[in-house]
Amino acid sequence: MQTQSILKLLLGICIVFNVSNSKSFAQKTITAKQWQEDLRFLQQKTHDNHAFLFKKIKQTEWDNEVEKLYQQIPNLQEHEIKVGLSRIVSLFQYGHTQIPFSTIAKDAVLPVNLYHFKDGVYVEGVEKTHQKTLGAKVVKIAGIEIEKALSKVRPVAPVENDQYFKAYGLRFLTVPAILHAQGIIPKLTDKVTLTLEKEGKVFDYTFSTIPLKDMSRDYNLTIANEKWLSARNNDKTPLYLKYLNEKFYYFEYLPDTKTMYVRQSSVFDHDSETLKDFYKRLFTFIDTNEVEKLIYDVRLNGGGNNYNNRPLIKGLLARPNINKKGNLFYIIGRNTFSACQNLTNEIENYTEAIIIGEPTAENKNFYGDATKVTLPNSKINAYLSFAWWQDMAQWENADATVPHFSKEMTFNEYSNNEDPVLDLAMNIDVDEVVIDPMDHFTQLFMAGKMEQLAKDATRIVKDPLYQHIPFIKEFDRVGKLLLKQGQNDGALYVYKMNTQLYPDSAVMWKGFGEALKATGNVDDAKNAFAKAEQLSK
Repeated sequence: MQTQSILKLLLGICIVFNVSNSKSFAQKTITAKQWQEDLRFLQQKTHDNHAFLFKKIKQTEWDNEVEKLYQQIPNLQEHEIKVGLSRIVSLFQYGHTQIPFSTIAKDAVLPVNLYHFKDGVYVEGVEKTHQKTLGAKVVKIAGIEIEKALSKVRPVAPVENDQYFKAYGLRFLTVPAILHAQGIIPKLTDKVTLTLEKEGKVFDYTFSTIPLKDMSRDYNLTIANEKWLSARNNDKTPLYLKYLNEKFYYFEYLPDTKTMYVRQSSVFDHDSETLKDFYKRLFTFIDTNEVEKLIYDVRLNGGGNNYNNRPLIKGLLARPNINKKGNLFYIIGRNTFSACQNLTNEIENYTEAIIIGEPTAENKNFYGDATKVTLPNSKINAYLSFAWWQDMAQWENADATVPHFSKEMTFNEYSNNEDPVLDLAMNIDVDEVVIDPMDHFTQLFMAGKMEQLAKDATRIVKDPLYQHIPFIKEFDRVGKLLLKQGQNDGALYVYKMNTQLYPDSAVMWKGFGEALKATGNVDDAKNAFAKAEQLSK
């Protein structure tokens, strides 16, 4: 969870009590009227104490969804009501605002760990009795195509952005109660059939459920043991997974390249060493050895106490030989969340780090630090965020921190212990690449170097290194800003260039029409608008 240690401790205690209460309460059933009372209680508490959460959804829209569930409750089974409550809380789209996954999943999950790699969803880990499914690609869930099944369970997850769902959403596919409530299986059962593909063969395989406590995973990856198998070759361990279940953080010096590699998977202190002491030890080593490059890896870091971030930032700022372009690399990923998003914001704001990997699981500015709300009849605990963390100016907020250079792992790379993300950080030549394309384009535009702008834009938007950047959205934002400022000729150039880069984009043709209209080219504007309308159908 988020920030201050005392809050984390209290929240941890709350979660423990929640599990305990759930176990004792499982013997009872409550009436539909009592479930409805719980829903109204949640609704009232939200309006009274957490109305500020209505940022991504309007109060009226949320209340309408509450009313729908209220009317449906008499005709729903208990697990469907719980899933419905999770959907209601997840509508806020803040990862800290949730009904815990265990509330629905604790009694029955499929004995399989799924992971979404670049090339699809795979069985990353499984109980040994289901060994034949290990490493298989998931094609369908109960006859439903995997992408459609994912879209059906997504509303139940407290999804902050697409990356959050990639990291934490797949586990919702392994819970029969959720699969039934969301219309993937016709009735609640303890057996679910997956359609899998392995070694060129497609086959159906039926899993029987186990209790959630019998799962063996951490950081969304399987921990191999006497009962569980991992698809990764465990003969060796890549740097980002070294000591993962023993240490929150560690560093390793790579003398051949004079590189210091650091993996930090938590912003909490570890029992064996505080973060402050770890940072001190790290910087002492850097100061007394030939370190020319620092690679700081937080791709698995789900947060902690963000006050622990300060010594790292201060240490980097005090070392200009490390804190400069090409010497400092920062790896992020789909697990980068909460207090580690705060750390990522500080890295972006104050350092010269080149950011590599996948986008983060958190909005740049976000609500964290949740208050527990216990529903009076069911004793289910909902957690509603109350603290607004704003490290970025409002106009710089975004769904996630996007890396300068994108790199996502394939299943084969993972299973063979390859690390293309680290390889990119180790080998990229910063003098040969454009680190910030939109800033580069802006500088060329301001300098009047239009021919170079068109040439570079054509090359960069097709380069896989920048595939993660939403160029259409970014160029459209620039064009609209130019029009708003009365720089109509500039807007016309931007949109005309982009209708050539993206000839099938209705957004660009519409913007082109607006720019033509603003410059007095009415007939051409009509044609552009007609093209946009045609493409949008």
